[in-house]
Amino acid sequence: MPERLAEEKVSDGKKDRIVAIISSVVNKVGHDDKVSLAAIMTELRDLLIVIEETRQDLGMVRPTAITGEHIPGATDELDAIIESTSEATGTIMDCCDVIQEKAGGVGGENGDAITAEVMKIFEACSFQDITGQRVSKVVKTFRDIEEKIDKLVNVLGVKTSDILPEDSRGADEALMNGPQLSGQGISQDDIDKLLAELDGVSE
Repeated sequence: MPERLAEEKVSDGKKDRIVAIISSVVNKVGHDDKVSLAAIMTELRDLLIVIEETRQDLGMVRPTAITGEHIPGATDELDAIIESTSEATGTIMDCCDVIQEKAGGVGGENGDAITAEVMKIFEACSFQDITGQRVSKVVKTFRDIEEKIDKLVNVLGVKTSDILPEDSRGADEALMNGPQLSGQGISQDDIDKLLAELDGVSE
């Protein structure tokens, strides 16, 4: 928290410097017909220095990692959540259809009770539509942020870096990766091949 407050104070200070420099140039040009070109150039040079410092500061927070890795990774995970919940809901509802059909053959109070419980499951499954809509809004927000960061990077001329950020997670946290997205992780064929190679070595 103290570090963040310090960064905010530095950012506010640079913003104030930019406003002061621009105001100074405007005042000199607008109110002093005899203002020298050298004086204006000095002010503009100071403005360029502040802009360069801002560009360097932005480069230090690795904006390309945010737009090229973190946000796309988060949106992919959220898209996978929507897809998984949709598939699970479809499976549940298909099973309910079968149960409801079987309940008709049971008849009587038991059949009616089973049908009533199945209807409750159908109603509960409506959560998937609401959840999917909310997650989709979050995904759209992330992509809007990604677009704005890209524009800011291009305007300030921040150079992209090919160096991937180090994994700063602790050992326990790094293990909590959850289910792998489609096309990622180790396939069952790779595992079988590895086990076969180990068996060959042990023999």
